[in-house]
Amino acid sequence: MGRLTGGDPSLLRRINSAVVLHALRAADSPTLTDLVQVTGLSRPTVEGVVEGLIETGLVAEAAADESEARRQGRPARRFRFRAEAGHLLGIEIGPHRVTALLSDLGGQVQESAQRPVDERARADERLDRVRAVVAELLRRTGVPRRSLRAVGVGSPGIVEADGTVRLGTALPGWTGLPLGERLRRSFRCPVLVENDANAAVVAEHWKGAATGSDDVVFVLAGLSPGAGALIGGRLHRGFGGAAGEIGALHLLGRDVTPEKLLSTTGKPLHPLDEAQVAEVFALAREGDLRAQDAMDRFLQRLVHDVAALVLALDPELVVIGGWAAGLAGILDPLRDELARYCLRPPQVTLSALGEAAVATGALRLALDHVEGELFAVEGTMTGRR
Repeated sequence: MGRLTGGDPSLLRRINSAVVLHALRAADSPTLTDLVQVTGLSRPTVEGVVEGLIETGLVAEAAADESEARRQGRPARRFRFRAEAGHLLGIEIGPHRVTALLSDLGGQVQESAQRPVDERARADERLDRVRAVVAELLRRTGVPRRSLRAVGVGSPGIVEADGTVRLGTALPGWTGLPLGERLRRSFRCPVLVENDANAAVVAEHWKGAATGSDDVVFVLAGLSPGAGALIGGRLHRGFGGAAGEIGALHLLGRDVTPEKLLSTTGKPLHPLDEAQVAEVFALAREGDLRAQDAMDRFLQRLVHDVAALVLALDPELVVIGGWAAGLAGILDPLRDELARYCLRPPQVTLSALGEAAVATGALRLALDHVEGELFAVEGTMTGRR
């Protein structure tokens, strides 16, 4: 950070506050002396900042540990970041369910709620289900709505920066829906909307199968597969938010839709839903040859779609999620086929978060926003990137 010269004391106070708060959150009940050493600020500055943070409710005095309590004399004051000073929501809006996770300001999940929704439900009905799930969650935990600091949302479709779904074929009435704007009416806090596969790759990098890798592709292998990618630890959305929409590859001269790939009769499956797909996979496991052929066709398409991303991005790791992650024995044939197509085959693994991946990633987006507001000195000085 460059040295500040001259005159904006309010800016300097905000920067000092962010530095001290970041140090408090990272440490285990530090003393004022600890904070002076970590931040490099003067003791009077640190003491003033800490007192101000106590007034805001973000910091509290911590109890002295037992060894200090047994010593003669007054123990040094210790302080802690109050993760309970606010709450975050992570919401997944899917074809068949709505899921919500509630956490404190440290990202520690406290409770979850989920309700089914008909895949044919209109947009208004689906949003009503979101509000009902959140209301149930807040009522059950006793958390007031005013305690929410940010809400993250994961949704199918191409999502613009303001939360509008530019294209969303998986949910009825979703294309053109101002999803962020609609949800902000229900929450008096920032609402961040992201594509579901993008949210899932963020989740796997945070606390799933990709915690040790910064170059990752997450494949949400459903009826129309999508993918999210991290490059150098940063989410890659593309110029218009459409990066990773591999479900559209069949339009490029390859008429291999899931309805045809997974058919065991030669006629397209209709309606195509997860129950029908699960039945095909179950028959394949029982040795039905037509179902096994259907599974093989589906796997080949998945391999081609994933290989296109691997060749373009050269990730270290590919994580497979969605209902395809439940396929017995999918990893070995997927690895073998990627080795045939890719110049440098990546590691391939299954999602560690399963059905919770999208909601967990949405929660991480909310946490990122709050951290940017509270802790990021660079963001304080130059604005959010």
